[in-house]
Amino acid sequence: MATASRQTYRPAPIARLFRAGRWELVLDTDRNANVRVRLGDPNADIQCADITDISISKGLIWHTVQFKALGQTHKLAGLSRRSANALAADLYTFINSYLFGVIDGERPALSAANTGLPRDQYLAVSDLNRALSDLPKNIASALRHPLFDSQLMPDAFRASLPQWLKMAITPALRHDHNEAFVSAEHSALKNFFDDLDGRSLSHQQREACIRLEDNNLLVASAGSGKSATIVGKLAYVLEKKLYEPKDILLLAFNKSAADELKGRIAKQLGVNEAALECRVTTFHALGRSIIQDVSGRPPKLANWAGHPAGEAKAIQDIIQTLFDSDPEFAALWTELLVVHPKADMPVEHFDRQADYDRYTSARRRNGNATIGALSGDFVKSLQEQKIANWLWLNSVDFEYEKQIEVDDRNSSPSFVHPDFYYPQTDSIHEHFALNADGSSPFANYAEHARAKRQTYAQMGRDFFETTSAQATDGSLIDTLRSALVERGYGLQARDWSEIKKAIEPVVIDHCNKIISTSVKHVRARQLTLEALLERAETLHDKARGRVFARVVSAIAQAYSRKLAETEEIDFDSMIGDATRLIETGRYQSPFSLILVDEFQDISEPNANLIKALRSQRSSCKIFAVGDDWQSIYRFAGSDISLFTRFEDHFGQGWVGRLEQTYRCNQLIAETAAKFVQRNPAQLKKEVRSSRSAIPRSIRVVPVGDKESRPDFNQACQAVLERLDAALGGIAEQWRQDPSAKLKVLVLWRYNRLDPFEGRAPRFENINVTGMSFHRAKGLEADYVVLLDISEGDYGVPSQIEDDELLNLVIPRPETFAYAEERRLFYVALTRAIRGVYLLTHNRQPSRYVQELCQIAGDDVMFETAEGLAVEDQCPDCKVGRIVPKRSRSGSSFKACNQFPSCRYNESNETRVDHQRRRAR
Repeated sequence: MATASRQTYRPAPIARLFRAGRWELVLDTDRNANVRVRLGDPNADIQCADITDISISKGLIWHTVQFKALGQTHKLAGLSRRSANALAADLYTFINSYLFGVIDGERPALSAANTGLPRDQYLAVSDLNRALSDLPKNIASALRHPLFDSQLMPDAFRASLPQWLKMAITPALRHDHNEAFVSAEHSALKNFFDDLDGRSLSHQQREACIRLEDNNLLVASAGSGKSATIVGKLAYVLEKKLYEPKDILLLAFNKSAADELKGRIAKQLGVNEAALECRVTTFHALGRSIIQDVSGRPPKLANWAGHPAGEAKAIQDIIQTLFDSDPEFAALWTELLVVHPKADMPVEHFDRQADYDRYTSARRRNGNATIGALSGDFVKSLQEQKIANWLWLNSVDFEYEKQIEVDDRNSSPSFVHPDFYYPQTDSIHEHFALNADGSSPFANYAEHARAKRQTYAQMGRDFFETTSAQATDGSLIDTLRSALVERGYGLQARDWSEIKKAIEPVVIDHCNKIISTSVKHVRARQLTLEALLERAETLHDKARGRVFARVVSAIAQAYSRKLAETEEIDFDSMIGDATRLIETGRYQSPFSLILVDEFQDISEPNANLIKALRSQRSSCKIFAVGDDWQSIYRFAGSDISLFTRFEDHFGQGWVGRLEQTYRCNQLIAETAAKFVQRNPAQLKKEVRSSRSAIPRSIRVVPVGDKESRPDFNQACQAVLERLDAALGGIAEQWRQDPSAKLKVLVLWRYNRLDPFEGRAPRFENINVTGMSFHRAKGLEADYVVLLDISEGDYGVPSQIEDDELLNLVIPRPETFAYAEERRLFYVALTRAIRGVYLLTHNRQPSRYVQELCQIAGDDVMFETAEGLAVEDQCPDCKVGRIVPKRSRSGSSFKACNQFPSCRYNESNETRVDHQRRRAR
């Protein structure tokens, strides 16, 4: 910027010939430091403080400097690139000079300002902003101006400012202050942290207790002392008198976790739980208390709320009422069950053909995979199943792949087999696997389709077609309906009693479960029909999504009316209603520090509740603790992105790590960590264990053989008996009390695998407990036995994926295959302290078993349930067995039973190739 008191800028001479170039900018320090812009009005002056943004844009020939002031954008066009950059820089510097002058003119106020900030305190941005609010308004406005740049401040001027103000305008100084403070606190409070919550906290735990940014996320590991850190954090802020107990809110996701934390905090503080002044509660209990505080009476909870069977019954009653009273709903409900029992997912969505066949319930008939339709036909795709089911529903008579002779007198008899033939009108209907551009995923298919069209034209047959493109964009059924109506078909829907008999009960049960889950999320997230329909367009099966969106929206509205009529609420209402009371100011939050346990389970409604509480107090701080590797409740609404993108959702802050585990030995901890981090979206951690590695503490037990179905119950019993006997033989190494037993957890993916039928067996040296992977989260045991770690629907990873309809109401699925299943398996693995046993199908071991072998190598030991070494283990894939086979020519050889995923065989050539690969 020029040193003169008045600087004038104009566009290039040529640009002045045009209307956009008729401007003049004057930076005038003689007129009370105004920026005068002449755009046709010579008296149009703009105050420096009103300019909030400066930018440069490039046109076809000229550059333009534009700036915003009081909601209006002013454009200074007709500049060369160099002139535009110089003008923008001068304007930016001029504004900062003005702002510095405002601050300099109030030096007495700066000196007299009482910030209330002690020097021995961790300083968050809000702490310094609170100090700024104590300054005269014009100084505070200058310091908070969007274009204020402390880097342009003269060194001598900056040096004369109070230290706290230097930190407020220079982030690096605040960072240095806080780093020095954390280091000093480590030393000063060593004795305090050496005995806290009955243990000595690690360095990372101590740092987490001391740090106090506005937004804090502690990324923990399994068994790393999350709860101890929360107790330590609370004890620390009270010890330092940073908060009063009544200012603190600690949120947990279930009552048992809240009660445990409450007990540990009370013990640490040396008070009775009843006398604990800080609030330790669940999200739902907090929501209920907020509603009660505002209304003056406790809300009435619906008698079915909180009971899955009760909620399901209430929703089924609503569905029946709507079905009986609303013909439009009845038609949609019927279409959903009959035409759209399963989403039309592309084969590319699946890892392997076998997974796709399993999903579609395809069966092999004459060497081809076929899918059953309600008409009794066996069709070749889910799209053809939709067509056949719709035709059946609307009483349209058809024949599937009817053989029709081609009338060609010049050649021998030939036949065509159209997908659908309609005898009433002698019409032929082909459903072609063609994309919108006419291409096909199958080789030579487009030419095949053209040939069929020509054949039907030559035969003079009435012919129409539908395509996969129409199935993709959701217009398939409408196209089919129009074609049949055009041909004079009167569509007559079958009677509901006949439909209900034809539909498999599993289809109705599945739909009811999806509805029950979806209604909760529609209400909790206040999703409108328009929002649901918009999301339906993102699904693979758009037509199914549109139908479901209308169905679930109608049910959710009826559900809400049912609650309103009886003046009742459910658990979702507790969160949503409480959030609205806070946002509207009817409830005033007393909390200045909010701690959240198990933050990886956070849902959008819960996050909104936290944000609403925080928004009422500018200095309110959030301290969240969790492990994104253990996020396993997406079906209940948890959104992992709220954790992995914490600062995007809650604001800039501090993200720390707890990387030392006190549970698993180093082999299990390290192997499990590498396994879960194969998903690149998971936050990175270097997990270290306080327990040394135990070689071969990961053991794989193949169960069954080619002839017999695996008996995991029997194998589990054998492993437990062997483990009990082995531990009894070395009891002197671990038993300090004559009655002591080591803990063993037997875990399964689905409750149908429970080998104990609810009653675990008793042993002399081990105490056995059985439960699902999900229920085991948060627990630990000396040994863990995992059942059916195999491929398949009920194996691991479970092939029973969430229905894509849930994507209408809960967070979007992750792009990494089986991301949540991977985390769930990680949770199961990391329950173990000393060792883990994986019982797997001998012929179909889980892909996760092979991954563990790739990670841990020979430390993954294969043995029988009785403890014998597995013979003939494949040296290549590890999980397979070398078995006798016979080639097409009749010669005998031995090869891995995991073919084609593993192609190892014991021929000389393959053995040499294998050895070469191993050498490399």
